[in-house]
Amino acid sequence: MFNRDNWKEIFETIQKNKLRTFLSGFTVALGILIFVVLYGFGNGLKNTFNEFFGNDATNVLYLSPGRTTEPYLGYKANRRIEFDNSDLKDIKENFAMFLDYVTPQISRGALAKYGQESDNYSIRAAAPSIQEAEKLILMEGRFINQSDIDNKTKNIVIGRLVKKDLFKGNKALGEFIDLGGSSFRIVGVFQDDGGDREERIIYMSYTSRQRQDKATDKVDQIIIGFKPEIGYAGAMALEKSLNTYFREKKYISPKDPNGMYIRNVTDQLKQNQQFAGVLQIIISFFCIGTLIAGIIGISNIMVFVVKERTKEIGIRKALGATPRSVIGTILLESIFITTISGFIGMMIGVGILTGLGDTLKDYFITDPYIDMGIAIASTIMLIIFGGIAGYIPAKRAADIKPIVALRDE
Repeated sequence: MFNRDNWKEIFETIQKNKLRTFLSGFTVALGILIFVVLYGFGNGLKNTFNEFFGNDATNVLYLSPGRTTEPYLGYKANRRIEFDNSDLKDIKENFAMFLDYVTPQISRGALAKYGQESDNYSIRAAAPSIQEAEKLILMEGRFINQSDIDNKTKNIVIGRLVKKDLFKGNKALGEFIDLGGSSFRIVGVFQDDGGDREERIIYMSYTSRQRQDKATDKVDQIIIGFKPEIGYAGAMALEKSLNTYFREKKYISPKDPNGMYIRNVTDQLKQNQQFAGVLQIIISFFCIGTLIAGIIGISNIMVFVVKERTKEIGIRKALGATPRSVIGTILLESIFITTISGFIGMMIGVGILTGLGDTLKDYFITDPYIDMGIAIASTIMLIIFGGIAGYIPAKRAADIKPIVALRDE
């Protein structure tokens, strides 16, 4: 294999047949390049799904009231369902063993003013545990706490971009801003990996919001964080139990799809992960098909190469060359071209994925990548089959008698 004369002959052959060598190498490089890029896109798609659900907690259930569409137990259809503070208490008492936390959420919009600056923002009123549900990261100060809930304080926590908009880089902690005609003190500033929209939100205690809303005890939504150890099956069972409990409490027909809604993030995450997994399997089939196409391309070229060199093989055998040496030379040439081209294609593919980064985020592909182990393994596999593709026709030609080979046209 490391015979100097063999390598000299291989390089001379490559030099004399540049187009043939280029086509052989191009087929291999293109095959592995397409494989790497497609596989990377599959991983980028999974990244998008994980990022979408990773910005908030996944062990969460969202309970939202609706409007009934069916009469039930003497109650008419088109009845508006409402949640209130007693529902929070009932959840804590009846489902305590499953819970990490429970928080109401009341969503409003308001014009915020500070000095000469003003803008409209989303206002969310909740309990302190909303920080865990939304994965909010404190940058300054503190978040709303139990004292704010108990005392209905006018304390708020603002998003990073709210501070940027209203304070223009100046100190925000301890300052007062006008929200819809009432003055609130800023006690904290947060950031959220969910994006700009999430960082233009203002949080306050839900009791303070309820006092502003004419001393009501109504809430728009209930967010339940359950213990992660109950798993997927436990989350589905908890969802079913909550659905049954609230339909009975609020007199909603079990068959009414619009009386109330429960969004189970764990279930959605699993479904989307399964969908992403199916897409990646489909992409993997395309990747394997690309490799097979590359192997077929190499095989066809090697058949042509050996056919073209049949007379040369006949002369070699007539001069005393053994079939093994003939096969070895052709095989070494095939492996050499396949190896160089394969790794060039692999590195170009990895380079393309690295260069793309977040540029395809609008197409739901985030940070596409391929594990180098998989890239190298697929390249080695292509090299092995490239060797086999060269061996089969070379073995067939080496078995031909010299006189027959010399007569080949």
